[in-house]
Amino acid sequence: MSVSEILATYGDLYVQALLTTWRMTLISFVLAMLIAVVVTVMRVSPIRPLRMLGDFYVQVFRNIAGIALLIIIVYALPYLGVTLPYDICVIATTVLLGSAFGSEHFMSGINTIGVGQIEAARSIGLTFTQMLRLIVIPQALRSAVLPMTNLFIAIMLTTAIGSQVPLSPMELTGLVSYINTRSVGGIATFFISALGYVGTALVVGLVGNRIDKKARILR
Repeated sequence: MSVSEILATYGDLYVQALLTTWRMTLISFVLAMLIAVVVTVMRVSPIRPLRMLGDFYVQVFRNIAGIALLIIIVYALPYLGVTLPYDICVIATTVLLGSAFGSEHFMSGINTIGVGQIEAARSIGLTFTQMLRLIVIPQALRSAVLPMTNLFIAIMLTTAIGSQVPLSPMELTGLVSYINTRSVGGIATFFISALGYVGTALVVGLVGNRIDKKARILR
């Protein structure tokens, strides 16, 4: 089948799959960022057990393959009495992976903050929580705009693991498998899905660059 024939036959499904990919990406990114902030706070906490727990979290989920984690969540958790919808399983997998890398990006942002600022904050009597809220986290967020833009794109691409479970509605990669099991779509089906990923990534990259130019801390 040609590209035009595929679009004529499955165009509506491609639109639906693109919207599903966007939805899963946005939900995963927001949740990953929230967890990443919490984990990062734990990693810089003066309480040693919290630091160890935060570091352990990052080391585990930064070094596990996405498909392996998805299989554990989908097929192993039911043995523990926990059964989740397939779309929640994909989002949970993406969030766990994304939050680990997000914490690393935040740590890189924190490392750009001068020691003098921390010493000045202590000298005026700010507590650890106040330093995080007023000095550390705002600057770390501003320094991590571009890395987080890249993470957003990585999270979007990671949602392709949804093709390994029967999602409904399907995401872009899952739709390719669906089409090729029903007709001879060939490489054209992959090409159309790739355009969806590339087009979204280009827009996200442009937006991220604009935000970075406005939020960047000049040193």
